[in-house]
Amino acid sequence: MEFLGEDFLLQNETARRLFFDYAREMPIIDYHCHLPVAEIADNRRFENLTRIWLGGDHYKWRAMRTFGIEEPLITGDAGDYDKFAAWARVVPYTIRNPIYHWTHMELRDPFGIKDTLLGPETCRGIYERCTELLQGDDFRARALMEHFRVELVCTTDDPTDSLEYHRRLAADKDFTVRVLPAFRPDKALAVEDPQAFNAWAGRLEAAAGMDIPDLSAFLAALRRRHRTFHEQGCRLSDHGLEQPYAADCTEAEAARIFAELRGGRPPDPG
Repeated sequence: MEFLGEDFLLQNETARRLFFDYAREMPIIDYHCHLPVAEIADNRRFENLTRIWLGGDHYKWRAMRTFGIEEPLITGDAGDYDKFAAWARVVPYTIRNPIYHWTHMELRDPFGIKDTLLGPETCRGIYERCTELLQGDDFRARALMEHFRVELVCTTDDPTDSLEYHRRLAADKDFTVRVLPAFRPDKALAVEDPQAFNAWAGRLEAAAGMDIPDLSAFLAALRRRHRTFHEQGCRLSDHGLEQPYAADCTEAEAARIFAELRGGRPPDPG
């Protein structure tokens, strides 16, 4: 049986009928993605396979770290081919993990590489072939989205984002894929590091066009940015909370804690 052939994961006739008769030609409507909206707006041409594959894929990064790859070869200053070669060393060890299948499905479509598995021995040839293809207009950011029949994507956007690239895309009538922002205010709760929080609050002040001297103003600034996102088509929020806090806290206590935070003092977890 062909590896990742047309019947991949389709284990009975009902599954095959649902896929081939109904699902295969349906468009992609992605309510959550990490596509950089600037790259879509600029219709980026990717310099090589590392830039499109490893530049922002934290799943691949996690696999590389688990395997023991040193950080310079993941997110550091190592050369692009060296980073890809490091990833190629890891791939054979990801068998039984979905990332093994993702990797080879990505090689199959859109690059057309169907009969070669990625590993140290095939690394150079795959890298050069895919990098060559990426120089064509059919492999620029917008063309790839259209190739996969993307109808809509929601990106992940900080409340301080200007949304300028979303405005550019909304005004471009030649690009039919809808790209909408999603409101991700994680940094509004990242109070463990006062210096980082206050730097972000400064950016929020600039984006909202108002001072934030206290908690009331802080919440008002977030509401103002939320309205701006809504006006740009946002209808979703995206939260990556590492720890849900459940301690009782009055409004007055919250205001006091916020004032101390703005003064550089982290909240007391006790």
